[in-house]
Amino acid sequence: MVMEKNVARAEAPESEDPTAAAEAAVEVPPEIVAQTLGQWFQAWMARIRAGDSGVLPVILGLVIITFVFEGISPHQVFLSATNLVNLFQQSAVFMVLAMGVIFALLLGQIDLSIGFVGATGAAIAVQLVQPATTKWPWWAAIAAALLVCALIGAIQGTLIARLRLSSLIVTLAGGLIFNGVMLIVLGLGPFSGYPSLAGSNANLQVLYNLMWGTINPTVSWVGMVVLVAAAGLIMWSADNRRRRSGLVAPPVSLTLLKIGLIAVCAVVVVAICNVNRAAIGTLEGVPWVIPIVLAVFTVWMVLLQKTRFGRYVYAIGGNPEAARRAGVRLANIITLCFTISAFTAGIGALLYASNLGGMSNNFPGNSLVLQAIASAVIGGTSLFGGRGKVLHGILGGLVIGGIYNGMYLLSIPVQWQFIVVGVVLILAVSIDALSRRSATSGSVARV
Repeated sequence: MVMEKNVARAEAPESEDPTAAAEAAVEVPPEIVAQTLGQWFQAWMARIRAGDSGVLPVILGLVIITFVFEGISPHQVFLSATNLVNLFQQSAVFMVLAMGVIFALLLGQIDLSIGFVGATGAAIAVQLVQPATTKWPWWAAIAAALLVCALIGAIQGTLIARLRLSSLIVTLAGGLIFNGVMLIVLGLGPFSGYPSLAGSNANLQVLYNLMWGTINPTVSWVGMVVLVAAAGLIMWSADNRRRRSGLVAPPVSLTLLKIGLIAVCAVVVVAICNVNRAAIGTLEGVPWVIPIVLAVFTVWMVLLQKTRFGRYVYAIGGNPEAARRAGVRLANIITLCFTISAFTAGIGALLYASNLGGMSNNFPGNSLVLQAIASAVIGGTSLFGGRGKVLHGILGGLVIGGIYNGMYLLSIPVQWQFIVVGVVLILAVSIDALSRRSATSGSVARV
């Protein structure tokens, strides 16, 4: 009898193995294995119908904002070269801060300190380059400022990760603490709390030109060609290497389409910036703030999407306990994410100081925190963790900047500007919640 039972087990079909059945039930997303551009597009549409709309809502929002404000702005100046360049400069701080805070949001955490942590760093940089006092070179002042911001972020991340304190409380306290530290730093020296970047000193001028300086038009075109060629070559080589290795890769036509879109966007941006924007004299060329923002975007995008660290960040945001059981060192990753958030906040605050022409004890740190988080969420990053891209900071920042810019052109009072941005944020969070609910319902239905 025992032998018959063993023979029966051996002859049982493998499909009865529950593990094998579970593996057979796993569905590979169709866009991953699409062989043609048409198949990829069909899979993309299916994903949207399933509730994963990606960046489509924010892109549609940008289109609507553009057409509405161009139609109702005085003399239809919203799409003028002067206003578009101003719009990007005004949005740059939102975009940079949002790209930093996304690292915290991806973990399912939050960083409310970035406004005044960044302001502390900017105040240090502006004070260090003052020719009447410390006379530091601009590069050393910027390095010191960003190092201080990174150290602050590391301390806050350590408290959150290793002592398991709430990120809400730690960063809220951090915002209050470094608001005070910023005021102390601004009180140093003979400036009455308002150190300026005005003057002919070369170090002052470099910090001032972070926002207001421009690149020669000819150099702008050459630089654009080099950057687009480099980006296209990297994308093509990476996808081609995966195809030769027998790994999953996007269709060749999709890779070419992406490279073409990058080239078109680059040509449009440079062409707009090279228009003479001065009422009197000449003001043309790509502002330095554009390559600065692109550099931040490129570095953080590669870190999140092309490295093991990035995969760990998404894993922790999706399910921290599962990530821990898989061997991910949660404390190290969380600490590094808050370090990156604070470091990036320093860059954003330096841009704000450049835009302001110095630093002030009226620095709007609390407003910038909310606008950065709003930019990230409006761009498509989830407040629940595990979903988001650095690109969302760029797109969301443009939406926030576009709304403020358009309402400024219409001379709408600032109180109504806050109300409109708040409504847009609620809509973005609602879209996120509904898309997650749809995706969950679809998963349950498939099971």
